[in-house]
Amino acid sequence: MRSGHRLGRRFGWLWASYGTSALGTWLAFGAFPLIALRVLHAGPAEVAALSAVGTAVGAAVAVPLGPWVEFRRKRPVLIAMDLVRCAALLTIPAAFALGALTFLQLLLVSVVVAAADITFRAASGAYLKTLLPAGDLLVANARFESTAWSTTILGPPLGGAATGLLGPVVTVVADAVSYLLSALGIRATGGQEPPPERRQAARMRAGDLLDGWRYILADPTLRPLFLNTALFNGLVMAAEPLLAVLMLGRLHFAPWQYGLAFAAPSIGGLLGSRLARPLVTRFGQHEVLLAAGALRALWPVGLAFLGPGTGGLLLVMGVELGLIFCCGVFNPVYATYRLRRTPADRVTRTLSAWQVTTRASTALLTALWGVLGSVLGPRTAIGLAGVLLLATPLLLPRRTSAAEPVPSRA
Repeated sequence: MRSGHRLGRRFGWLWASYGTSALGTWLAFGAFPLIALRVLHAGPAEVAALSAVGTAVGAAVAVPLGPWVEFRRKRPVLIAMDLVRCAALLTIPAAFALGALTFLQLLLVSVVVAAADITFRAASGAYLKTLLPAGDLLVANARFESTAWSTTILGPPLGGAATGLLGPVVTVVADAVSYLLSALGIRATGGQEPPPERRQAARMRAGDLLDGWRYILADPTLRPLFLNTALFNGLVMAAEPLLAVLMLGRLHFAPWQYGLAFAAPSIGGLLGSRLARPLVTRFGQHEVLLAAGALRALWPVGLAFLGPGTGGLLLVMGVELGLIFCCGVFNPVYATYRLRRTPADRVTRTLSAWQVTTRASTALLTALWGVLGSVLGPRTAIGLAGVLLLATPLLLPRRTSAAEPVPSRA
């Protein structure tokens, strides 16, 4: 990223809002399972359902929101989604204070937050495309990526300390406040947002729900990229719970070692995101997309060889460092290519379909790998995920078009 590259005051507010809400999310990382375990005395099945069901149902709820948001101004939608997440999260400490908190409420809040998060991410991509010229999108996405990894490094340790001192409910309050501050920051961006395309039909039709998927699957370069990211993300996340079982259970790593194994390598994301733009400038967007996308698939299979002690800890940290560095390069490049490739009047529907599919595939593969871990053992299941990941570069687009697509008339 070129030092001193300025993207303007409006982007600055959007960037600050993103960083604030991301830090709040990481401060509250693991808060829902802890509340379920410590406050509601839930069992392992309920804790697993809290994550899987909340994500899956939230993705389903978000399906009709993409087409609906497409034909509305994005800035008010972003503010509304932040306020929805804030209000939903604040019901948890309120119910806790009244002694009325239930597992069902935790589940419903997780669904609302998941649906609002998907809608926010889809609308924010469309808003960013109206805010900046195409030439600045890679710089902006690299800054978002860098901020994401920075908050990954800072948030969990701070949240863990706050949880230890004050309890997990307090971190939920911090997360809710971060969404409120994010809403205020987005409101401060000001300016005039271009009016969205007016839809021809007065009401949304059932077929409109599939518009995002239709566009992705019809595009010869978005389609393989879509399949690649859904499968890659799903397999990586599916192995995470099994790795926790292996490290904290059979290999007897201490919790602080487990946290260190994933927090410290996040520095690779910072380095990768800062190198994304110089690499694209020197080698080209398509070449960096292919190289980083292929290299990130090589690392996870190494986790199958994890052993006890310092050597095992260093192995995990090395694998995660390589994986996260490659993802730090890949993510802003692919996000920029996806925005440039998608017409302005289809961005929200496309990004919404992308998010819904990624969340749903992750939930499905996580559940499947949980079964495989029980049958084959966690190490074998982790190795199987790593081997399958080696094939994901075959789904990367072999050719790209530099031309911007002509806006559709949907």
